[in-house]
Amino acid sequence: MLQVRGLHYRYPAATTQALVDFSLEARRGEILGLLGPNGAGKSTLVAHLAGLLQPAAGQIEVDGEALAELRRRAPGSIAIAPQDFAFYPMLSVAENLRCFAAASRLSGTEARQAIARTLAATRMEDFAGTRAEHLSGGLKRRLNLAIALLPTPELLVLDEPTVGVDPQSRAFLLDTVRALAASGMAVIYASHYMEEIEAIADRVVIVDHGRVLRQGSLTELLAQARGQVELQLEAPLDAEALAALAGEIDGRLEAAGVYLKLELAAEASPVAAMASIEARGGCIRDARFGRHSLEHLFMSLTDTRLRDE
Repeated sequence: MLQVRGLHYRYPAATTQALVDFSLEARRGEILGLLGPNGAGKSTLVAHLAGLLQPAAGQIEVDGEALAELRRRAPGSIAIAPQDFAFYPMLSVAENLRCFAAASRLSGTEARQAIARTLAATRMEDFAGTRAEHLSGGLKRRLNLAIALLPTPELLVLDEPTVGVDPQSRAFLLDTVRALAASGMAVIYASHYMEEIEAIADRVVIVDHGRVLRQGSLTELLAQARGQVELQLEAPLDAEALAALAGEIDGRLEAAGVYLKLELAAEASPVAAMASIEARGGCIRDARFGRHSLEHLFMSLTDTRLRDE
């Protein structure tokens, strides 16, 4: 449905580009997880999809139509639930929904039906008369989502939708997003919570410094990750044996006394690595196998320094 091709953008007075040759696609009935640290470019992409920024280069199309044209023709087809709360705190939930329904060009019966539908979808019927400023953090997130759903968008973009919510609210929001995708909506879920991306995303795009580093299904991404083997030997190997193993093993070897840790290339065989160790005199007492999680892959691809911006 959505095609982003070769997007470039640099903020005025910035020394580096916020987006560099950025490309991705979102499909109907699918959740696309957009994963990246602070400053990776996620919010800049969201701002482009919202029509707040214009690309310096590249294209954004929806079903072959330029995004700018689509937003003029059918502005409600793309909805954004931003990271910040996007409602009027002094108004009640119902008043906010009526206000944003009007902004979405809904009126009369159509508006009333949309408000009833979104209240039900977010389970906020009992809070319709509550002023937004008095809502809990989880309810405020649900109001953000309800407002985004008013025009029944074809593409929903969620920017950090669970920041500051309790576990029950987070579980409800994730279930709601799954149901929206199952109904045929295309969903982009931007977050830096890897456990959420693992839980709901059909495909994942990992970004940093404005660039797409990896994209594909979770299975495809983790298949590219290195395998991990942790071994305990009966006795430490000598320096010569370790040096020889380091040259034979397709990956990285770390040794600490009787403990060995191997990070193997995706196609490398742990059995072959263990055979090499035994051939060099190593007697394996205990072995553990596994693959990198999404978090391991993410940390290996991105700059691990603190991001305070």
